[in-house]
Formats: sequence, structure tokens, C-alpha cells
Amino acid sequence: MSYPSYEHLNPHFISDTATHTGRFWKIVSLEDSEFHTLVGENFTGNALTTVVFKSSCEIQGIFTSIKLNGGAVVAYRI
Repeated sequence: MSYPSYEHLNPHFISDTATHTGRFWKIVSLEDSEFHTLVGENFTGNALTTVVFKSSCEIQGIFTSIKLNGGAVVAYRI
């Protein structure tokens, strides 16, 4: 039996309070998670700071920096 390859998804697990940089296209919350900052590329309007995502919540876009106050997320790199 063969299994599909998920290497192209390039997941990056984050569960600490360090700043993670790169280019991410999708972020999924694995548990209730609070973002300290979430920086998007070419975003307009208010910055996403101190935003709480419930478990299984996801957001898509082009993100360049992720920092959590708590929780755990998986961010998929471009």
C-alpha cells in the first residue's frame, strides 16, 4: 500500500513564544492559541495583534512573521 506524500505542504510547528519568520501561506491552530503578532505581506488595515484563534481555526494569506503568546499552531511554508 502506498501513502500520499505530504512533503509539499512543508509544515512548521510552533508552540513557543519566539518570533518565527519566513513565508507561510496557511496557519492552523492546533489548540486555543493567542497570537502576539501576525505579520502579513501587503496587508492593509489594523495589525493582527493579541488575536485569539480557537482550536482548528485557520487563516490563509501570505504571512512573514508569527509570534505566539500561548498555544500551538502549524504554519505551512511557501
